[in-house]
Amino acid sequence: MASGGSAIRGSRVGAGPMGEQDRGYHAERIQVSYWDELGNETVRSFAANLPEDEIPVTIDSPQSGLPAGRDKANPPSVAKLEPYKTHLAYVKERRTEEEAAGLLEEALLALRQRRGSAPVA
Repeated sequence: MASGGSAIRGSRVGAGPMGEQDRGYHAERIQVSYWDELGNETVRSFAANLPEDEIPVTIDSPQSGLPAGRDKANPPSVAKLEPYKTHLAYVKERRTEEEAAGLLEEALLALRQRRGSAPVA
């Protein structure tokens, strides 16, 4: 099979140029501006028929990483970050010292019974 011309492989003869008319209907859009504490503006596009309550009130600014809001005069401030809690810290919030000691004693007794180093109760 001989190839002739400079046809693009996989295209149909007479297909014509591919353009926007072949890609379907484009939805109407609205532009919403967000500002962070440093005054950086970020513009996001949303569908025009999107209800107002589904448009986010705040976003993360791509320039600074700070929260950005829709009110230029009053941008949101950085929320106070809570320190990372370990698994043990969460467990200590749920259990008292007495409960923890009881659970530990039960677990140790079960382990000793499996190993055969404790009398069966």
